[in-house]
Amino acid sequence: MAGPCRGGERVGAIFLSANRNKRSITVDLGTPAGRNVVHRLAERSDVVVSSFGPGVAERLQVDAARLRALNRRLVCCDISGYGSVGPMRDGKGYDVILQAFCGMLSITGEPGGPPVRSPFSPVDQGTGLHALIGILAALHARERTGEGCTVEASLFDTATGFLGYFLQNFWERGTEPERPGSGHESLCPYQVFETADRPLILGVANDGLWQRFCALAGLADIRDDPRFATNAARVQHRAETVEIVARAMRRRGRAEWLQVLDEAGIPCAPLHSLGELSRHPHTSASGMVVETVHPRLGLLQTVAQPLRFDGARTAMRRPAPMAGEHTAEVLRELGLTD
Repeated sequence: MAGPCRGGERVGAIFLSANRNKRSITVDLGTPAGRNVVHRLAERSDVVVSSFGPGVAERLQVDAARLRALNRRLVCCDISGYGSVGPMRDGKGYDVILQAFCGMLSITGEPGGPPVRSPFSPVDQGTGLHALIGILAALHARERTGEGCTVEASLFDTATGFLGYFLQNFWERGTEPERPGSGHESLCPYQVFETADRPLILGVANDGLWQRFCALAGLADIRDDPRFATNAARVQHRAETVEIVARAMRRRGRAEWLQVLDEAGIPCAPLHSLGELSRHPHTSASGMVVETVHPRLGLLQTVAQPLRFDGARTAMRRPAPMAGEHTAEVLRELGLTD
């Protein structure tokens, strides 16, 4: 994704989103001096995260075994495509490649339609979260043992882990799942419906909600019909249930539906665009969008860390750096001269 180009500077939007509160240095790991910088940083660090191709870290002499020999308390985290064990360990891993390899693409898309990639890179982002979980656990263990360790996270492990209950269903039933579109295999009606103007998602997650929905949607005549009275029956008669609900939903506009469904306590939501999400009052009040002034790019917006600590968001200390912006600063901290 191309980022802003202001004053002759261009920075990738993904880079801007992921690198706030960091400093950037550039070193040539193909030289003894460059490797020496990394070794000296490892000696004074708590955590090293790397994502090299198979065998590259060892060749460059910055692998976990070498770095941990310099600092017994160091926690190293190696991120790879397929992990260090198995016939695919040398395979190149990218988000969409693992979505395909692990079966994600077989369950995404509309029923009977082609596979659809999840475009927000869930495998990449999930692997980062799993890496963080492992790092935090290793740091906690280090407080007891005084020893660091090497944590491994891989795109393959993440994608397979995400599919846990789909795989369990497959093993129990012996049949492949059908693509559900926006629907849910075990709930009905629980999907996107068109209204008289704009679509919304309706979440009738239990039979009590079904009773309430039928009352306000003019479907009292089918509310207790054995084909629809229970969720199991509605799932069994999914096509008929969805057709009836779809007809009812088209009788009112989205705003009216959202109001009456919300008043009845029935889960629902509009299908927002990114612009609508950005402008929504809850987004503003939540503090999830932060404004910062980049010294070269000017005023930028970024998404905050999705956590609160004692009610507060983590502070925005610095915007994403330019490549190598802090090289001289960090090398001076290591004791190197100009």
